Amino acid sequence: MSTTSSNHYDQLVSYYQTINHFNHAQAMLGWDAAANMPKGGSDARSNAMAELSVHVHRLSTQPQLADWFANAEQESLTSEQSSSLREMKRQWQQAALLPEDLVQAQSIAGSKCEHAWRTQRQENDWSGFEKNWKEVVSLSREEAKIRGEALGLTSYDAMLDKFEPGTSTASLDTLFSNVKTWLPELIEKALDKQAAEPIILPSGTFSTEQQKSLGLEVMKLLKFDFDHGRLDQSVHPFCGGVPSDVRITTRYDESDFVQALMGIVHETGHARYEQGLPKAYTGLPVGEARSMGIHESQSLFFEMQIGRSKDFITHLSRLSKEAFNAQQNPVFAEANLYQIYTRVNKGFIRVDADELTYPAHVILRYEIERDLINGVIEHTDVPALWDEKMKASLGLSTQGNYKNGCMQDIHWTDPEGKKVAHNYKNGCMQDIHWSGGSFGYFPSYTLGAMYAAQFMSTMNKTVNVEAAIQSGDLSPIFQWLSDNIWSQASLHTTDELVKRATGETLNAAHFRKHLEGRYL
Repeated sequence: MSTTSSNHYDQLVSYYQTINHFNHAQAMLGWDAAANMPKGGSDARSNAMAELSVHVHRLSTQPQLADWFANAEQESLTSEQSSSLREMKRQWQQAALLPEDLVQAQSIAGSKCEHAWRTQRQENDWSGFEKNWKEVVSLSREEAKIRGEALGLTSYDAMLDKFEPGTSTASLDTLFSNVKTWLPELIEKALDKQAAEPIILPSGTFSTEQQKSLGLEVMKLLKFDFDHGRLDQSVHPFCGGVPSDVRITTRYDESDFVQALMGIVHETGHARYEQGLPKAYTGLPVGEARSMGIHESQSLFFEMQIGRSKDFITHLSRLSKEAFNAQQNPVFAEANLYQIYTRVNKGFIRVDADELTYPAHVILRYEIERDLINGVIEHTDVPALWDEKMKASLGLSTQGNYKNGCMQDIHWTDPEGKKVAHNYKNGCMQDIHWSGGSFGYFPSYTLGAMYAAQFMSTMNKTVNVEAAIQSGDLSPIFQWLSDNIWSQASLHTTDELVKRATGETLNAAHFRKHLEGRYL
């Protein structure tokens, strides 16, 4: 990064790079907890991570920072330095809002709830989960109230601001209400169309070793940098670590290779974004991902825009036949794999949902968490509301079926809203985002799908995407993403980033056009 003489700005740069070292340690502890740590280590690890969270919070809220920011704002800065200062100040303000005892209480309550969830979900134990979750919700509401009063926002908008700066409930209500007017009909039309299309589902045994070998070959095709990252196995897939050391994992099922393979494509999208962030801003907030929605746009660009395209599935067909020594197996035929990876099915599980029904899962969660944090409903109301909304959106009931309802999958974040690791698993015990206090996160998934469709629409104007995928050299695609998204990190606001890349702010029409083109 180019610099001018800027004493207080330089002090802040050095200070935030120190904070980043501790965040690096936190990220690795989170990765190890999910990928390697034995059950018996959970209590000690929870305490260690809570202590580290408190230490980072103290560093992030030191009294002298207020003077440093005030003085740095009076210094002569380049436009890049001004952006960097803005992002450092934003993180400082986010951290300074919360008292230390609340940060520690949230870390302990979230970790306790998450670890208990691992067995409670399998046992469909809503009662046990609810007792731990009550404290998480209470602490999250306390956080939301503090943030909202300080920022002049509603409680939920204040939580949303952690993950999607500049996005509001009002804009999401408008956006998602529009999606709900056309999505149900599109799902039904796709189901009718596919009813007459033959499909051969996987059967037999697909060893973990073969699946991992296949996954590594696909990661090479997607140009993952193995000098700065690795693939491991865990109960719940995630991407974590830091840009110089990105850790991704997947979960293998030896009776079905489908989910693990596309999960690797998805996580590689997250990883390539991290690996592509500008080295000049390493360790600084301005060098981090713009928002969770933009982060999801990259994983969904890899998975949905590239990974499930007919041309890419040609490569998956070839690589799969080689990995499983199954040249004559009709499961791996290009046309059949395409049917598998674009199959529409109304299911309970968000992370297993197809591209078309996925937004329905997200909107349901958004509506519940919005009202929960704003105090419109209580945490004990969630199972009944989940059942009601699942019936309305997908015609499925989760009454009494908590593990396939609101106890489904898992996200960890720290109280400042930085994602430590995102992990996947089923009902109202389905989304452990909530057990870790990650309220405000869910909209990012569908926002990411919309951004991804808009990026592809724009990219097609200057890049021969089809030819690049067919050739097996996807460099032109990744160069566009690097130039327009990855290298820009957080230099611009989300709206500015998207407008600079595509010529307009978020336009959901691109997403609808993409879905209609693929499924109808």
